[in-house]
Amino acid sequence: MDIMDEIRDLSRKYPDRRGALLPALYVVQKEAGWLSQEALDTVSRALNLPQATVKGVATFYAMYRHRPMGRHLIQLCTNVACMIMGAERLVDLISGRYGLEPGGTTDDGRFSLVIMECIGACDRAPAMLVDTDFHADLTADNIFEILEKYE
Repeated sequence: MDIMDEIRDLSRKYPDRRGALLPALYVVQKEAGWLSQEALDTVSRALNLPQATVKGVATFYAMYRHRPMGRHLIQLCTNVACMIMGAERLVDLISGRYGLEPGGTTDDGRFSLVIMECIGACDRAPAMLVDTDFHADLTADNIFEILEKYE
């Protein structure tokens, strides 16, 4: 099944094609790793929605990526609780070890780093997601043990 058919099939599960927009964007991003203009156009055609609507929704939500990403996406929370518990230092450590600045990708394409406002884990701060894996109670000692598991 090609991506257009997959999106159309997905849209049949919703009473309104707009309801399928977020899942359709997710499907396309999962396939390509990010949402190119071509990907947005594909979603627009498959759901018969205006391109402006699709792009507006895709750029509104932080979960969608608009440029190629590394093989593994680090989403490090820097909200108040995480910041108080040392998230800023963790950003500096990641930057120093991997040469990875927030919003960037390592030269070898291994990691991309995105600073998140909140991932909903204030009770276990600081916290991050690597791809879809949740990691909490991060320290300078354990963050690299965690990241080294991702090749």
